Amino acid sequence: MQNIVIIGNGIAGVTVARHIRKNSNDRIIIISAETDHFFSRTALMYVYMGHMKFEHIKPYEDWFWKKNRIELVRGYVSEIRPKEKELLIEDARIIKFNKLVLATGSKPNKFGWPGQDLFGVQGLYSKQDLDLLEVNAPNKEVCKRAVIVGGGLIGIELAEMLRSRNIAVTFLVREQNFWDGVLPEGEAKMINEHILDHHIDLRLATNLVEIIGSENGRVKAVKTDKGDIIDCDFVGLTAGVTPNITFLNNSGLDLGKGIKVNKYLETNLEDIYAIGDCAEQLEPEENRRAVEAVWYTGRMMGETLAQTLCGNKTAYKPGNWFNSAKFLDIEYQTYGWVNSLRNRKEYELHFHWRHLTEKICITLAYHHSTKKFLGINTFGIRMRHKVFDRWLNEERDLEYVVSHLRDANFDPEFYRQYEPEIIAKFNSELNAQISLKKKQWNRIF
Repeated sequence: MQNIVIIGNGIAGVTVARHIRKNSNDRIIIISAETDHFFSRTALMYVYMGHMKFEHIKPYEDWFWKKNRIELVRGYVSEIRPKEKELLIEDARIIKFNKLVLATGSKPNKFGWPGQDLFGVQGLYSKQDLDLLEVNAPNKEVCKRAVIVGGGLIGIELAEMLRSRNIAVTFLVREQNFWDGVLPEGEAKMINEHILDHHIDLRLATNLVEIIGSENGRVKAVKTDKGDIIDCDFVGLTAGVTPNITFLNNSGLDLGKGIKVNKYLETNLEDIYAIGDCAEQLEPEENRRAVEAVWYTGRMMGETLAQTLCGNKTAYKPGNWFNSAKFLDIEYQTYGWVNSLRNRKEYELHFHWRHLTEKICITLAYHHSTKKFLGINTFGIRMRHKVFDRWLNEERDLEYVVSHLRDANFDPEFYRQYEPEIIAKFNSELNAQISLKKKQWNRIF
């Protein structure tokens, strides 16, 4: 019987543990310093907003772990000793392993801003971050204004959380539009409008220069590259995350941005593996990033690695890219690849439709010469993952996808009220392209 030790009790670590247990009687130990039990990280915001209690975001009852013979150890791992196949916990405990799985997740980025370690300045990733937020921004009396730095998904979640308690929020985004490194321009501008509609002071193309502290070491203001001084009681640093791997610097592991792994999620050290946010693919699949800090990829890596650890060596194959999120009350889904203007491929064209009055839009990406469907973004219209996954695998063309969008819609009745307008715009753009080609052809002959 093997002794399998997993560092990290997030979605990646817990998934590999569950799937090992389904297929073997090996001893499983999960080590985490964050919480005793696994919880849904994406639901932390709803605890702060009062929609749920913390115990409601634990997917499994506390008795689940003992029943399934998954041992839980609370503590920080300070050192890995690969040759001895043992871990050192900060309180001097030593844990032996036959196989080690690193699922250590991410940590919020800090870029050396003056004042970034003042009281009242924090990120939002862990349960400890949530607890600290209750201290730093419990209500609008203690926190009259908050400043959020960084225009990603965590930033907009934090803005929604603070606004739920009527705390004034200023949102500093360095890009020309919100998340325009990811979203095409039309979508990014729509989200700009939506943020402003929610009484959030959105400041685009604005960088943080300094966080200014008071005499008692607490934040009192920020300074921007526009020369503005913004008084505040709290600063949320949400400028992305990086793999949580600092404690591995002298371990002998091959480290880059994350822990480097091959397609079987193996590190350069025998019997040591890495999965989830902390893993960096040496040979990522086409268009995929080497590090993907996404909930579903962590789950998929956990399922894959469990097969290998149980004797069925399996390569990690993430398949077609997909993701989902919420921008305040607008649902967002993406399938395949719809690149921003900054990252768009030379062969990539977009068809974009936006409702005239509602915050609803669709963007379809396609190949300019073959018309092959490349991907779709939807805002405010919920779609079916399996349908788009099939169309991407079947390499359907743009016209087929547009004419069958109703089949992919989660609520066909809801979609029908927009379908005629979407089809009309698509046909209009198609006819314009045909007309342009005819004119170009006539000039040649």
